[in-house]
Amino acid sequence: MTRDTSLERTYEKAAAHERLTYDEGVALIERGDTHILGALAHRRRLHLHPEPVVTYIIERNINYTNVCITYCRFCAFYRRPGHDESYVLAYEQIGKKIEHLLEHGGVQILLQGGHHPDLRLTWYEDLLRYIKERYRVHVHGFSAPEIEHIAGIEGLSVRETIERLRAAGLGTIPGAGGEMLVQSVRDRIAVLKTTTEDWLNVHRTAHELGMRTTATMMFGHYETRAERVEHLLRVRELQDETGGFTAFILWTFQPENTPMHRVRKLESHEYLRTTAVSRLFLDNVDNLQASWVTQGPRVAEISLLNGVNDMGSTMFEENVVSAAGTTYAMSSDAIEKSIRALGFEPRRRNVYYEELTV
Repeated sequence: MTRDTSLERTYEKAAAHERLTYDEGVALIERGDTHILGALAHRRRLHLHPEPVVTYIIERNINYTNVCITYCRFCAFYRRPGHDESYVLAYEQIGKKIEHLLEHGGVQILLQGGHHPDLRLTWYEDLLRYIKERYRVHVHGFSAPEIEHIAGIEGLSVRETIERLRAAGLGTIPGAGGEMLVQSVRDRIAVLKTTTEDWLNVHRTAHELGMRTTATMMFGHYETRAERVEHLLRVRELQDETGGFTAFILWTFQPENTPMHRVRKLESHEYLRTTAVSRLFLDNVDNLQASWVTQGPRVAEISLLNGVNDMGSTMFEENVVSAAGTTYAMSSDAIEKSIRALGFEPRRRNVYYEELTV
């Protein structure tokens, strides 16, 4: 069997914590040995985070509406305006969910929803003020496509929209809506949604305003492995420019109950190898988060040996992935048990990955 000397040299670069080129990233994800990739990613993770600690956050997902006019083909959550199952949560309903979170030691809400055609910017501003006036909780909310949608309704720039949301109480912005930052892929799965450049621009603008955000990737649908690396490259380039991303979160597409239900669901080994390559390629993003929501607790545990240093959040409720038929759940006790099972010490954190004293 002929030795792949170029791949071996890439392994050596990764082991030495050197920056990988796009072509080297593609070589790893297409031809790399899954076990070697995992070992190299774990080595990189220990280089970045030498203490035997895995973090997590007590957070609640709150999806304030499922009404959406973007009609993404991968989404089982949204409902068209006027649908019998459509909803918009009242501020008081959102408040009750926050109270439940705070009763269980929570520190943050992830506030996201569909692209509702009738909600104006003042609705979002009033909601943020309602929350901030009543509850001591960090609001991690409104994805880049939501922000662009609100800006479009109001005829405002993205910058003006973010400034107003921030003034009303928005703390940080999640990376949702990134899906695959390759426009040809986005055109197949979400033609009406934010473009690659516009998603990057929302995050660039937020970073310029001093806000931190996260970056995400949803894979396992129509993209190639090389296009996953292209996505990673776009994230890495923006992080070089701004330094504003706190973490990278990746998860696999869940096809059930979506218009793309015939797409074959990826197996766990593909998630793990892509996770490992993400850790090796994103040399300027400190934190990599597990996706127990799509992979389940056992695979999430294994990912802690494949470059991951954070187990994500307790969530309390999850509506988007579960709408596609995947319904894993983990309490803080379960998360800590999983972390300890791999020989790490669990630590609670905030959105900035600062450890909290409990």
